[in-house]
Amino acid sequence: MSAIPEEAPVELSYAERVAWLRLIRSENIGPATFRDLMKFAGTAERALERLPDLARKGGKKNNRICPVSDAEAELEAHEKSGARLVAMGEADYPPHLKHIDGPPPLLSVKGGGLLGEPRMLAIVGARNASLSGRKLAGNFARDLGDHGFAISSGLARGIDAAAHEAALASGTVAVFAGGIDVLYPPEHGRLLSAIIDTGGNVVSEMPFGWKPRGRDFPRRNRLISGMSLGVIVIEAARASGSLHTARYALEQNRDIFAVPGSPLDPRSEGANGLIRQGAELVRSAEDVLESLGSRLEPVRPIRSGLFEADDARPANPAAPNDGLRNSVLEALGPTPVDLDELIRFLGEDARSVHIVLLELELAGKLERHRGNKISLLM
Repeated sequence: MSAIPEEAPVELSYAERVAWLRLIRSENIGPATFRDLMKFAGTAERALERLPDLARKGGKKNNRICPVSDAEAELEAHEKSGARLVAMGEADYPPHLKHIDGPPPLLSVKGGGLLGEPRMLAIVGARNASLSGRKLAGNFARDLGDHGFAISSGLARGIDAAAHEAALASGTVAVFAGGIDVLYPPEHGRLLSAIIDTGGNVVSEMPFGWKPRGRDFPRRNRLISGMSLGVIVIEAARASGSLHTARYALEQNRDIFAVPGSPLDPRSEGANGLIRQGAELVRSAEDVLESLGSRLEPVRPIRSGLFEADDARPANPAAPNDGLRNSVLEALGPTPVDLDELIRFLGEDARSVHIVLLELELAGKLERHRGNKISLLM
């Protein structure tokens, strides 16, 4: 499988699903590296075959590749728990998510078929939300649900929980920072069951059994915004995770809506600050609906055809040589630089540069940053 068409959904075979899972679970491979490997090798099977050589050329002799048995065990665990692994390009993969920077190639999913719904909005906010904040979240979720919108959020305490509860009848999606079988916070078991029982979904990009760490919540937040047309922020402190979600929404060209609050309440600093920076002030679901109109797609999707080869690139580019590898290493350092700027600076074939960067990343020497930036790990 060399490409995933945008129009026609595909369905991976069992062997392809195992190969995809092995590739994304192998050492030093994240969503962006997975994408580059698929473009480079054409299929996950061929990418797995090329991994040892690429890592060796990057300076690492033993790169851990996920065994077939581990991938098959994870698939079996999904089946036993009533969950499934959905691949990008399949019918129930979130349609807007595939346009973000570094979309997860596979999602752990439990529940109904809600994920394929293009009419989805995120509601996020403070965990220690006030009573009025929770009420507002419920009103937004309920009223937007009455107009055919599903609600995504992170199943956290406070605003998230209030939004999920109010959207049960119309459809809601809870995105996990850990494995789909690891509930956090643990007291939301009843709410989780209600989401599944009413046809909603639980989603994660992490492996089964993965206990969430602090760094995993921002990754979760990018999915919440990425699968939605826009993000509604209600009661967010100045340095809250909700603002991380809003920043991802901005990078993903999603609408950002903020509900204003009292300037005396620290929980409103974040939302009020977003309004000052240009987010749309909303007081009710009607304001959101008026802004969206009949639009079912985010403004200016970032990219399409993620695994398709670039026709502008040479069909058979020259293999990278040590001179190019040295040039890349000299140009990079611990300070993040823009990838496109690096390619222009080097003046070399872009595909050859990407191969060198793949080698370095698989060797654990390259770090990716938001905004298409990269740096060396020193």
